[in-house]
Amino acid sequence: MKRITALFAVLLFFSACDVFEFRGFVLPYETVDERFEQSMAWNAEHPYTSVSVPQDSYTLYVMGDTHTGDTVNLNLFLDEAAETGAAGAVMAGDLTTGNDADFYTFYRQLPPEDSLHTFPLAGNHDLYFHGWEQYYELFGSSSYLFTVHTPNDSDLYVCLDSGAGTLGRKQIAWLKTLLETQRPAYRYCILFSHSNFFRIRRMTATNPYVEELQLLTELCLRHEVNMVIAGHDHVKNTASLGNTEFLILDALKDGDRNAGYLILTAGADTLSYEFINLPVGERCGTTGYPRIPVSTEGKRSDP
Repeated sequence: MKRITALFAVLLFFSACDVFEFRGFVLPYETVDERFEQSMAWNAEHPYTSVSVPQDSYTLYVMGDTHTGDTVNLNLFLDEAAETGAAGAVMAGDLTTGNDADFYTFYRQLPPEDSLHTFPLAGNHDLYFHGWEQYYELFGSSSYLFTVHTPNDSDLYVCLDSGAGTLGRKQIAWLKTLLETQRPAYRYCILFSHSNFFRIRRMTATNPYVEELQLLTELCLRHEVNMVIAGHDHVKNTASLGNTEFLILDALKDGDRNAGYLILTAGADTLSYEFINLPVGERCGTTGYPRIPVSTEGKRSDP
């Protein structure tokens, strides 16, 4: 009982400091179905991004959990992706703390779309403090797809809204139809989610609904989904089920001891990945790129 009382006291203290919001922690302001409907409305007016690359092999940079505030690691990630000619950068949720100012801070770091395609998802922290309103204003949809086309192949990437720990009935139905109708036309298929499907360690987050998890894994198996990449847990991990690899990212948050991101390489015959730990250049057992200076030029201005 004393531990529970102490925990609530800490939560209330941080809530008062606008660092943590107990209301948003317990229950989001919008249901997942409500957010999904808004995302679909956005998609109806904004065509899905189609990226064309001139070679058969390309890279995508993937990160999660920056929890902006601070932006040192975020800028290193974005500059590295732009400098190396990545086809895009996926940002798998918990971009901010949910505070208005943090959303605008994050948005201002993004390069123009003509220099780097960026693909954000909403995480649970992005929903705190009515954060979905700011997310939607700046980024729009959190349930969408994008495609990458090489001279000889095309690949399908699906971004899912799991910020509240569930995909919800409507989004699952959309994903099921999408995989049934479009997956056969593509070489690789990768799903991105903020919340990781499998819990690999003790943590405060709840487990996904068992029935939903079973349905999602069955969809991955049936439709030959190659990878599911998620954040949320802050500790990288890999697992395989059938032909699908389930990857969890390290957090990119400034000050995190294991801060890092992932480089996904789609080749003509293979799909591979590599976890990158910051500072840039410290790769998992290999020699990496040299540090790239952070540029403050060419970032986005407020919409």
